[in-house]
Amino acid sequence: MKKIGNGLSCSSKSDAEGELVYIESINDVIEIFDEAEEKICLVNDAGTRILGSIFSDLKGVLCTTGGAGSHLATVSREFEIPCIMNLKVETKELTELNGKKAKISTDKENKGNLFLIN
Repeated sequence: MKKIGNGLSCSSKSDAEGELVYIESINDVIEIFDEAEEKICLVNDAGTRILGSIFSDLKGVLCTTGGAGSHLATVSREFEIPCIMNLKVETKELTELNGKKAKISTDKENKGNLFLIN
């Protein structure tokens, strides 16, 4: 495993493994609608509005902005889905992460970590 990012863990402190999918628009959600299970979705902003129709199927949620009080973090807590907000990732193009197997974990200081699984 290789650590590629970290941020603030804002919901379930459990680990999650799944396929990363970068979501930029509702069209991206439509493309994975019937296959959302086992996915960890990565968004830049407005995650709840975009992910609402598939939220309960997701393994985890990542967002490059926001914090513990963000709507996405709150909804993730309600659904007990691991969520990392304000994620900083070691890549310039988030689309490069599409289809990669990943793991989300939380350390003792509520820092959420994102790993790629070989």
